[in-house]
Amino acid sequence: MSSQFRTNLTRTALGAAGAAALGIGYASGIERNAFALREVTMPVLAPGSSSLRVLHLSDLHMMPNQRLKQNWLRELEGLDPDLVVNTGDNLSHQRSVPAVVQALGDLLARPGLFVFGSNDYFAPKPKNPLSYIFNKDKRITGDPLPWGDLRAAFTERGWLDMTHVRRELEVAGIRIAAAGVDDPHLKRDRYDTVAGTPNPVAQLKLGLTHSPEPRVLDRFADDGYDLVLAGHTHGGQLCLPFYGALVTNCQIDRSRVKGPSKWGAHTQLHVSAGIGTSPWAPARFCCRPEATLLTLVPATRREPEHVSAHSSAESPASVLRN
Repeated sequence: MSSQFRTNLTRTALGAAGAAALGIGYASGIERNAFALREVTMPVLAPGSSSLRVLHLSDLHMMPNQRLKQNWLRELEGLDPDLVVNTGDNLSHQRSVPAVVQALGDLLARPGLFVFGSNDYFAPKPKNPLSYIFNKDKRITGDPLPWGDLRAAFTERGWLDMTHVRRELEVAGIRIAAAGVDDPHLKRDRYDTVAGTPNPVAQLKLGLTHSPEPRVLDRFADDGYDLVLAGHTHGGQLCLPFYGALVTNCQIDRSRVKGPSKWGAHTQLHVSAGIGTSPWAPARFCCRPEATLLTLVPATRREPEHVSAHSSAESPASVLRN
């Protein structure tokens, strides 16, 4: 091997190591705190209904000292949503409940629905990220978290716990028939407790689940729900340009890892890319942390193939428009 070849090989290795270090630094130090708001319009309401603005939050994974995240969440009240839906994984620490409640602030005074995820019940633990690819069925959970305190804080302020219950409510003149299940990622879902056709008079039939597992989505679709909201995937969290998510951390395909899609003939699905990360994997790449403002509008008689698109614009919450 010539000395010039060894020199070139060394330079290439150093360059690759430097690029990797820059990528890790960007993913952990910049993008995971580059919070964004995605705006999506979805035609799911009964014909003749007025529109409904729904703020979809998921996967806060809050630590007590995460001030940037907490301050950004407080700004979302300025969006003036009609309804807030939280699809779980709010906690990452035993002392996170006050931080979550304070960060949500005045949003807790608005109509709200919630279900919990695995990281409301149990603290995250360090794990090999390749386990999501090669050992998808293995579940590693940490110490119990104070989910009961969080539930009490939410319900005392008027939000409705949708865990294995069906409820009807009216928000901004829209009659909603809603149902939810406990976290399918931990196999805590018991869909039979909420099974059945929702009230056909309702202008919106809404399903809630933390992890968008197909077995649960199929049941919601079979029962005739218009829209199902979920989280859990983090949008893939570490994605590649022009390829997207490497994994979904559940059984849905990569094309549905975040944002809106159809599930079955008549049901729309929205999966939130989430706002946080596990403290043991504090990085995002090509997948900014986000909340979503859904504008629900009446569906036309001809079933749309996809949701409408909007151009990009910046706001105090840094908007991504789908």
